[in-house]
Amino acid sequence: MTTPASQELFALSRRVAAPYTDLPAARAAMVTGSVAKGISDYFSDVDMSIFYEDWLPDEETLTAIRSELGGSERKWMSGNREEGGFAEAFDLDGVEVQVIHTTLATWEATMAELQVNLKVDTPLAKALEGILICRPLYGDEIIERWRAQAADFPDALAEAMVKHYMKFFPAWGLAGYLDGRDATVWSYQILVEAAQNLVGIVSALNRVYFTPFQFKRMDRFTQQFAIAPVDFGQRVESLFRSPPEDAFLALEKLVDETLTLVEAHLPQIDTALGRRRIGWRQQPWKQTEEIGRLGD
Repeated sequence: MTTPASQELFALSRRVAAPYTDLPAARAAMVTGSVAKGISDYFSDVDMSIFYEDWLPDEETLTAIRSELGGSERKWMSGNREEGGFAEAFDLDGVEVQVIHTTLATWEATMAELQVNLKVDTPLAKALEGILICRPLYGDEIIERWRAQAADFPDALAEAMVKHYMKFFPAWGLAGYLDGRDATVWSYQILVEAAQNLVGIVSALNRVYFTPFQFKRMDRFTQQFAIAPVDFGQRVESLFRSPPEDAFLALEKLVDETLTLVEAHLPQIDTALGRRRIGWRQQPWKQTEEIGRLGD
C-alpha cells in the first residue's frame, strides 16, 4: 500500500518535472526510489531523472526553473555537463529534490556499461534498478522501452557478479586468534564486507541488480529472492546483533549454503577456493622443546 508521504512526494515530483519537460530537448522524465516504490516517509527525498535529446539545460535555465518552482539555491551538484550528465539537489517545501539531467545517449551508454561491458563494481546498478521500479512522468514510451531492456538481465552479468562478490575472508577460523587483540572494528568491517558479498551473489542468482552503494531496506530487497538460503535477510541482519565469534560461525553457514546455491544454479563457476575455507580453523603453533630450553 502506498504511504501518504509517497502520495505527497509523487505529486511534488510531477510539479517539479513540468518546467523541465517543457524544455525543447526534453524527451522523458521519471521519479524513482522510495517514492516510486510507495514506501516514503516524512524524512524521504525525491529522486528524479530528466532525459534530453542532445542538449542539457545551462545554469541560467536551471536557476530560472528553481526560482519558478519556489525552490532553494542549489545544495550540491555532481557530474559533468560536458560528459552528458550531472545531478543537482535543492529544497522545495522542506523536501530535498535530487534531479539527474542526462542525454538519451549518455543514459543508454550507462545501461550498456553494466549489461554489455559487465562493469559490476559500480553504483550504476542502482540506476538500472531505478528504471525497473520508476514511475514515468513524461515520455512514457521511452521509459517503458528502457524498462524492458533493463528487465532482460544478461546471464553473463549474473556470472560476472558472482565472481566479483565471491570473496570471503574466513574469519570463522580465527576465534582463538582474535582473543585479546581488541579487534572489534576489524570484526565488523569483515562482517559488513561479507554481508555485501552475500547479497551480491544471491542477487545475481535471482537476476536482480545490486550495488552496496547506499544499500538500504535490505529486508524488503531480499524478500524478492526466489533462490536464497532460508531466512536469508534475517540471518544476514542478525550477524550484526551477535558477538563477533558467534557471528563468524553464522557467517560460515551462510557462505556454505550460498556456495551450494551457486553450484546448483551456475555450475560453470569454480567454487573450490571458497569450499576449501569452509571448516578451516587457525591452529596455534606449539612451543618446541628447544625454544623452551632457551627460555630456562
